[in-house]
Amino acid sequence: MPDQPFHLLINGRAVEAATSFGVIDPATGSQFAACPLASIEQLDAAVAAARAAFAGWAATPVDDRAERLLAIAGAIEAEQNDLAALLSREQGKPFKSALGEIGGALYWIRATAALRPPVERIDKGEGPVVKIHRRPLGVVGSITPWNFPVMIAIWHVIPALLAGNSVVIKPSPNTPLTTLRLAEIASGHLPAGVLNAVTGDVEIGSAMARHPGIDKIVFTGSTPTGRAIMRDGAANLKRLTLELGGNDAAIVLADADVDAVAPRIFSAAFGNSGQICAAIKRLYVHEDIHDALAAKLTEMAAAGVVGPGSDPASQYGPLQNRRQFDYVSALADDARAAGGRFLAGGEASGGDGYFFPLSIVVDVSDGTRIVDEEQFGPILPIIRFDDAEDAIARANASENGLGGSVWSSDVAQAARLAQRLECGTVWVNDHSTISPDIPFGGAKQSGIGVEFGQHGLDEYSQLQTVRIPR
Repeated sequence: MPDQPFHLLINGRAVEAATSFGVIDPATGSQFAACPLASIEQLDAAVAAARAAFAGWAATPVDDRAERLLAIAGAIEAEQNDLAALLSREQGKPFKSALGEIGGALYWIRATAALRPPVERIDKGEGPVVKIHRRPLGVVGSITPWNFPVMIAIWHVIPALLAGNSVVIKPSPNTPLTTLRLAEIASGHLPAGVLNAVTGDVEIGSAMARHPGIDKIVFTGSTPTGRAIMRDGAANLKRLTLELGGNDAAIVLADADVDAVAPRIFSAAFGNSGQICAAIKRLYVHEDIHDALAAKLTEMAAAGVVGPGSDPASQYGPLQNRRQFDYVSALADDARAAGGRFLAGGEASGGDGYFFPLSIVVDVSDGTRIVDEEQFGPILPIIRFDDAEDAIARANASENGLGGSVWSSDVAQAARLAQRLECGTVWVNDHSTISPDIPFGGAKQSGIGVEFGQHGLDEYSQLQTVRIPR
């Protein structure tokens, strides 16, 4: 068990809760810590604190707000090893990967702190001068998932704070601890009430979406939950940024260099044990190179070391929770029953923890669950095609539209095809790569709005048009 107790953060103070819930180590399937469970009354108190703090924070010059964010980055960096160890324990990813997530979060904070809301001016030489300002919205509610508890918390909170909003964050109940620690660290560099942290599951999340004191919800997670947030937030017309499910397709054309593309495809499919929204989840490969690429990816999957996050030899951790483990196992069973052939993995070995091997399955196609559903785990289906037009049509025949990619030695041709994919981000000879200065968001059922860069910062502001007589 961790030595220190965990607390909610309300109005700058560590707050205890009347009850708690267990946090499971996915490498063992056993509880290793207790987390306080916030009540609805404590959520109300957190929202009230955020509302009270909003005016003063919004009036703080943006350069001063940015300086405080940079101070938060420095404080997190000073504790990054302890944070990474806790993150590895509750999420399951190897310590090195957890440390990489902390490092990525630091990079994101510092890059985001350099952004500034622009003031646009319209002056036609006659009539009024018009200035278009970005004003903060008020209180932002952040609901984060369990796959990247630190990175996604930073994606939500930092631009909200920079834009002048106050925040109430609720982490996933599967991975709440590192987020609570982050909030505790950040609170030392912010006025009381500007950042508050509560915990809970559906009841608290739904209450946040319905809460009249919260002006915007930013949520990363499943499409069904995103729909529920939209429904619950309709009462006060909440602003929304929703980054939802993806079932990303990658199309590999006949002229692709198998040896060159295989490592990048493998990394984009199996990073974080496949628990990435924008991971490659459907791999369409031209029949001329299908067998060669499948063999190369199988070789790499067989060599991947899956194990506990605490083991320095581990390259990939377990699935984060029992529910996800059971779902991925069911998809594998369904693929096998439908005639799918596993070249690597395909079945959990049993024992403690939620470990599932890196798996490659062929002889499956559209209409099977492993292709049509987002597996969010370490199984990659490889689907054969013989015509690029057909591959584009099949890739687009999904309600999801988060990301997609085309792989080819002819970059110009690949770029033309990539632009026909119905998704928010497309890559050529790459997949899943993101950066803090480039907008990222989903199309269709994969979300509303974007994150990152100036476009992402704008999501936390209300345009205000000021008409000034000449």
